[in-house]
Amino acid sequence: MTKERIGFIGLGHMGHGMAKNLIEKGWPLTVLGHRRREPIEDLKARGATEATTPKQLAQMSEVIILCVTGSAEVQETIQGSDGLAAAERPLTIIDCSTSDPSVTIKLAEDLSRSGSVLVDAPLGRTPADAQAGTLDVMVGGDAPIVEKVRPILEAFASRVVHTGPTGTGHTMKLLNNFLSMGYAALYAEALALGAKAGVEPRLFDAVIRGGRMDCGFYQTYFKWVLDRDPTAHKFSLRNALKDMTYLASFAQSVGLANPIGSSVRNSFATAVGTGHGDEYVPRLSDIVAGLNGVSLDPALKGPNGGGGT
Repeated sequence: MTKERIGFIGLGHMGHGMAKNLIEKGWPLTVLGHRRREPIEDLKARGATEATTPKQLAQMSEVIILCVTGSAEVQETIQGSDGLAAAERPLTIIDCSTSDPSVTIKLAEDLSRSGSVLVDAPLGRTPADAQAGTLDVMVGGDAPIVEKVRPILEAFASRVVHTGPTGTGHTMKLLNNFLSMGYAALYAEALALGAKAGVEPRLFDAVIRGGRMDCGFYQTYFKWVLDRDPTAHKFSLRNALKDMTYLASFAQSVGLANPIGSSVRNSFATAVGTGHGDEYVPRLSDIVAGLNGVSLDPALKGPNGGGGT
């Protein structure tokens, strides 16, 4: 059976691996040009075609995958003056971004009037999983359309969970990120408190690793804390703040008091507000420690045995 022509927008840490898997598994692919040429040129060498605008990409495709930053970028890509909608043809749009569910639902309603369908399919796991084709995907949409796009999603995902109607994928993604960013904030504060008391990160890790509080997120986070691996968890503090801001908006829209969510958001707001927005999430541990007068970096360890500066 002939595979759908796919257009892909957003070739960042996650998108490049996803697009690579689509090409390798036989889908005709068109990608949107970007100033970062390395992923574009790599995919073109593998057989992809390049478009210069979202409108042109839509004219060359039947299914569009978006893997951009958030709702504002999704709206501009679709509804901008040279956006996907300007192609004036029915499309199936798969939004793999982390977006505000209320915006997703409204956008899907607007697109349906012109015969297009929007499916929200945000991602779980890491860029390494994107390269390996082992991502998790949470999919919101009507069952028939989800089944139609499932083979596409399975090209880069090992687990695809249908969450319900359009918008529920993005809702579940926010809940997932609330848990992970909550852990990030907890780890940072616990490590800073430990350093104040003379408990070094390696001792902390010796107790937690392999116990009930160990998990995959903990392990990637601590690749930075212990080994100073700058690529351990490629998700920026700025994006974390964006997602926690979406969570706050979502909680307000349903009338939920979310004091823990507000505290987590404030941790990332502090990191971004002090100039660290483009750094990755595990660096929150150093930021919180530094604000409390201690260091977690063994190379900077002070005389108190806990990294005091």
